[in-house]
Amino acid sequence: MTLRYALWLMGVVFCSPGTLFGATGSIETQDGRTRTYTIDKPSVSDPKRLMPVIIMLHGGGGDDDTAKTMTGLSDAALPKGFMVVYPNGTGKFERIKKLKTWNAGHCCGYAMDSAVDDVGFIDMLIDQLISKEGADPARIFVTGMSNGAMLTHRVGARLCHKIAAIAPVVGGLFGDEKVPKCATSVLTINGALDYSVPLEGGLSQGRAASAWDGTPLKAASYQGAFWAKANGCDPVPDKSDQKDVSVTHYRCPKGIDVIRYVVAQGGHAWPGGRKGSSRGDTPTQTLDATQLIIQFFEEHPRGAARVPSPASAH
Repeated sequence: MTLRYALWLMGVVFCSPGTLFGATGSIETQDGRTRTYTIDKPSVSDPKRLMPVIIMLHGGGGDDDTAKTMTGLSDAALPKGFMVVYPNGTGKFERIKKLKTWNAGHCCGYAMDSAVDDVGFIDMLIDQLISKEGADPARIFVTGMSNGAMLTHRVGARLCHKIAAIAPVVGGLFGDEKVPKCATSVLTINGALDYSVPLEGGLSQGRAASAWDGTPLKAASYQGAFWAKANGCDPVPDKSDQKDVSVTHYRCPKGIDVIRYVVAQGGHAWPGGRKGSSRGDTPTQTLDATQLIIQFFEEHPRGAARVPSPASAH
C-alpha cells in the first residue's frame, strides 16, 4: 500500500509541494464588521501568473468548512489551476463558527434581518484577491448553494463588471431583482425533489422556511428567463433530456451562455457531493455539479461577456 493511498483511506488530504490549503483572511467592511474567509491555492511556479478564482458561498446555516466538504471543490479545482475561496456569512453569535447566513433580500435569517451588506463584502473580497492574492480579474467566478445560491444571483447581477460567470445550485430568484447592467454567463442546477427550494416556486417547505421573509420564490425556470433577457439571448431555449437530467440552453450572443440543469432525483443538496448534515438530503450522484461548474467556468472568462446588457439599455 502506498503512503498516498493510506492517507486517502484515513481521510487525510494529500497536498502537493507548494499547495496552500486553509489560509485565512479577513476584511473590515464598510458596515463595521470583520468578515472572514478561507483560501485554498495551487502551487504556482511563476509568481506573475494570475490565477482564476472560484468564490464558493455556503448554504444557510453553514460556513466555509461545510462548503468545502459538501462540494469537494478544492480537490477538483486546484489541480486545474484555480484558487478557491470560501467566505463566511454572518450570524447572531459571532463566536459560533457555523450557523451563518447571507442577505439575499428575502432570505435568510440573521443576515437578512440585519440588512448585512453581503454584496459589498464580496465586492471588497474580489478587490483583495486581485490586489494581494494574484487573482486574474478576467476570471472571477462565483457559485453557491441554497441561500448561497440566492446571493450568487445577487452578486452576479450587481457585480457583473467584475464577475465572469456564476453557477447557483439549488437556489432561485424572487422576481424583484434589478436587471444587470452588463452580461454574465450563468449555469443553474436544481433538483425536482427539492422541498426547501421548490422547483415550481412558492414558499419553502423545508426546515429553514422560517428564515425567509414570506416572499415566495419564482419557479426555477425563471432563473433562465431572467438571465436570458438580461444577456440579450433568444427567449425560447433549446431543451433536451439526458439520463435523469433535463437541460435548457438559451441561444445567446457570442461569449455568453445561460444553461439550466434540473436533476430528476435531486433534492436540496449538492449533486455529486456529500451531505451537509445528518438531517440534510442525500445528494444524487446522477450529476457531478462540481466538475460541471468547473468546466463551465473554464469556458467562460470575462471578455465577450462584458458587452452592455441589451435589457438594461431600455
